[in-house]
Amino acid sequence: MVDAIFGAGLSRAVDGAAGAMIAALKERKTPAWAVDIPSGVDGASGSVRGVAAPAEVTVTFFRKKPGHVLFPGRSLCGTIVLADIGIPASVLEEITPKTFENAPGLWLSRYPWPSINGYKYMRGHALVLGGEEITGASRLAALSAMHVGAGLVTLAAPQPVWTVYATSLTGVMVRRFEGLEGFSAQLADKRINAIAIGPGAGAGPVTRQYVMAALATKRAVVLDADALTSFADEPELLFRAVSGPCVLTPHEGEFVRLFDFKGDKLERARRAAVKSNAVVLLKGADTVIAAPDGRAIINSNAPPQLATGGSGDVLTGFVAGLLAQGLDAFDAAAAAAWLHGEAATQMGLGLVAEKLPEALPEVLQRLKRQR
Repeated sequence: MVDAIFGAGLSRAVDGAAGAMIAALKERKTPAWAVDIPSGVDGASGSVRGVAAPAEVTVTFFRKKPGHVLFPGRSLCGTIVLADIGIPASVLEEITPKTFENAPGLWLSRYPWPSINGYKYMRGHALVLGGEEITGASRLAALSAMHVGAGLVTLAAPQPVWTVYATSLTGVMVRRFEGLEGFSAQLADKRINAIAIGPGAGAGPVTRQYVMAALATKRAVVLDADALTSFADEPELLFRAVSGPCVLTPHEGEFVRLFDFKGDKLERARRAAVKSNAVVLLKGADTVIAAPDGRAIINSNAPPQLATGGSGDVLTGFVAGLLAQGLDAFDAAAAAAWLHGEAATQMGLGLVAEKLPEALPEVLQRLKRQR
């Protein structure tokens, strides 16, 4: 069957004879090829408008549409073939698109490769807040920041569990602290230019204080997990505090604790970025990275084996390490998400989060050759 009833511009629920035909195609499971996009899928959002039948192959034109890479539309497209039908690339200058599929071409020219005359302080200094109960998460983030190229990484360890961190980390510097005053003293080191808070931190007023102290420095900050949940009862407090480069990396559960936006994933991420004045990396198989200025990137290279404990902590470390090396928040989030997916693909099945940073060097070597 060739499915060519509706194209990517569908914006209403299908019904009538067309809806009945699509429903029959779906029920019979007849092999189908779709023209542009499976009929019933909204090309702007990936949403299903009433009913849609899966295709084995989807042939689209000029450029992919968001619905090809956002779920559930992505799961219905099968193999996507991009066909040239004579539309010149110059029309993009008139369209001025703000939505992109993640690929190195978007940020590779600005990637912070080591220079032959560089030294560790030129590569940036990332600080990761350690948790008192769940210590593995922040260790994963710190090691990941190192693997992605930060020149120095410090893990700020609460005094009661300092020995846990000090005996298990080597290349990462471990510094003990007590309370908000002690954490603020850690931040007083002007060489620290990127801060990661969230993995294993514990949700509550204490973590909230640490986040506020980090944001007050106006240095680059990445907030994940408990750092976000700590503001669930007062998200506006967090948003007002963002005044420097900042990346928020929520999954869907953490997202709804801070934002009450409805709509498709792309729209919600964009609105959240404007609301928070931060880059929002809304995680998932179709991670969306949105900037306050309206730009958005959809990451589509994440394999299913990334759905394992600790993989989000690794992503936080990648973002922090790239921020430390000078990438702006949007580029750092996009590059980190792509590298995260490629490293996971490199590892294949059986992936465990603690091995994920070790797969990154080979990915980086390939990427450097591509440039």
